[in-house]
Amino acid sequence: MLITHPPKDQALTHSLLLDLHTTSKMSKDSSTSNYHDVKSVEEFKSLMEADLERVSLLNFWAPLAAPCEQMNQVVKELAKKYDSTQVLSIQAEELEDVAESFDVELVPTFVLLKGHTLLARITGADAATLNDAVAAHSRKAPQALTKTDLPPQAPPKEIPDNAIKAPAAAPEPVAEKQESEEELTERCKKLMEQSKIVLFMKGSPDAPRCGFSRQTVAILREQKVEFTHFDILTDEAVRQALKKINEWPTFPQLIVKGEFHGGLDVLKESIESGEFEELKAGL
Repeated sequence: MLITHPPKDQALTHSLLLDLHTTSKMSKDSSTSNYHDVKSVEEFKSLMEADLERVSLLNFWAPLAAPCEQMNQVVKELAKKYDSTQVLSIQAEELEDVAESFDVELVPTFVLLKGHTLLARITGADAATLNDAVAAHSRKAPQALTKTDLPPQAPPKEIPDNAIKAPAAAPEPVAEKQESEEELTERCKKLMEQSKIVLFMKGSPDAPRCGFSRQTVAILREQKVEFTHFDILTDEAVRQALKKINEWPTFPQLIVKGEFHGGLDVLKESIESGEFEELKAGL
């Protein structure tokens, strides 16, 4: 069941909506041909695959939820203002598989993508943060004027020889060592190489916890493929790292001989084309 996230600041959202509406009216072209009210999984796939270089904003919402109604208006105005960005309006409960693949548990939720690369994720009715994220990714970032953003440091103060030194502070307790990004990447690589075919999924093959994972397991079994699995719901660090390593924002993810093969759609396409049969023959 989806939970509605209350707006952070209704007055700010209303003010921003007025500003966006004014800006879009001043624009010579206020067309919303880049705005799509998605009705099916097939339509979603088609729109997302049409141009993998284009930035897309996914708006997951639910009816009869006041925060969603207000944010839907914000999203429409953003679509008018940033017409180079593809905007997809997705009713989360109607397209449950799509919402599930993006881990949507609260509405509204907004996901910014470029192709399969995750740019930003905003949960809740936070109009200001959403506006800033869309603005940042809908145009080229300015080049830095200097090599550092740090202000110039003040010269060190001289300490007289006869100054009384403060007593040394008590040593702080040693914190548990956190896994570095390099260590996490290395751990993910080892998981990807644990067998010839590895499926990173939600749940287990006998108890999958999302529709896409269930379908992928069924296809692999139908293809008589031996595979191991990793439940990404048990390790949030691995879950987030794999999205970056494989440049793929959703699960399941199929790994063949240590290399990312794709998600459910790519698996289906490779079976239809005969590519997957060739992969199996080379195992």
